[in-house]
Amino acid sequence: MKILLDMNVSPQWVNVLAGKGIPTTHWSNVGSLTASDAEIANYAKENDFVILTHDLDFGAILFVTNGQKPSVVQLRINDIYPEIDSDYLVSALNFAKTELENGALLIIDTKKTRMRILPLQVAR
Repeated sequence: MKILLDMNVSPQWVNVLAGKGIPTTHWSNVGSLTASDAEIANYAKENDFVILTHDLDFGAILFVTNGQKPSVVQLRINDIYPEIDSDYLVSALNFAKTELENGALLIIDTKKTRMRILPLQVAR
């Protein structure tokens, strides 16, 4: 599993996650600073990355496109700094590793972690 950090996630996460054995790249190192979320998602899909983000747009893109990849991890935590949440995030990533490698949306907040297998479907 390789992580691609969205622009709204601190580049400091690169060293923290890599130090825990999770290869990580920040978008600013591979793409345009003005890239759309769709462009970032396409890059992640083509290069087998899991996107780590703090916004909801990637989940919406997956839903609208019926996408099976890329997997997305949405941080719904206010303070998303490595020194505060690294153990919690790494634990969640390791727990969901197989699902993220196969296509999933993982939502992490302060109270719980939720996972949806891709493609996303409307609950009935």
